Amino acid sequence: MDRLSTEVAGVRFRNPFLLASGIWGETGAALARAHRDGAGGVVTKSIGSATREGYPNPTVEQLGSWGLLNAMGLPNPGMEHYAAEIALARKEGATVVGSIFGGDAKEFATLARAMEQTGVVALELNLSCPHAKGYGSEIGRDPAIVTEVVRAVKQAVRLPVWAKLTPNTHDIGALAEAAEQAGADAISAINTVRGLAIDPETMRPVLAHGFGGLSGPAIKPIGLACVWQIYDRVKVPIVGIGGISTPEDAFEYLIAGASAVEVGTALSAGGDALFGTLSAGLERLLEHHGFSTLAEAVGASHRVR
Repeated sequence: MDRLSTEVAGVRFRNPFLLASGIWGETGAALARAHRDGAGGVVTKSIGSATREGYPNPTVEQLGSWGLLNAMGLPNPGMEHYAAEIALARKEGATVVGSIFGGDAKEFATLARAMEQTGVVALELNLSCPHAKGYGSEIGRDPAIVTEVVRAVKQAVRLPVWAKLTPNTHDIGALAEAAEQAGADAISAINTVRGLAIDPETMRPVLAHGFGGLSGPAIKPIGLACVWQIYDRVKVPIVGIGGISTPEDAFEYLIAGASAVEVGTALSAGGDALFGTLSAGLERLLEHHGFSTLAEAVGASHRVR
């Protein structure tokens, strides 16, 4: 499927469908399985400096056909222990992007150096988790902090750096510009949207943490709008994320400006076999619209305005 091959900041992927960072990439076996079932690349679970248990249950709530609300609390085994999981995925031939989270620029830089040693092809900086105190969007909503973090990581490693941005802001374009000016090689957009579910019987929030992050079909219009806006503001490639479950969803992201997309919540229903379905369908769509390569489709909707 050469028509589907894509490049993001110098990294070539066999197709644009990447396993999104999250609960589906907790282990090396899960990353390897996604690769075997057709993912163009895999993004690890966000990894921190030390083992983190995360929030108590319940941490995930299915919201009908809208999607999922989750507040996991960034549970992870820590960089020291997760390196073995990456090694397992790479042994199976997976193209692995390492996701990291930290509380400040110094911690991000230290983690980036450690992640680089695992053999990943790029780093995705989680500046956007909406429910972890002191991390994610709490620091990633400030363009000055985004600049500081990205600059520190770029000075620490040679790998391409992707800044994963939050939609929980009044101007994601400004965050993208700050990341690009600091040296980011690509922008990932978006992470989950902050939300809340309440049990009408108990009158308490459904999730133990209270607020969570909404993912799935409900946030697709938000993700598309963010990618569209970012495409007009920066020159670096964009990785689109949010509500992608069909080839048509992916095609919309591409023509809005994304060079690749990440798939997460849809896997809870379709499983890893969904990657093959998405690739076959997208290839038909590209052919139908007269695109000989995926790159020709990127940003196409901007050219017909």
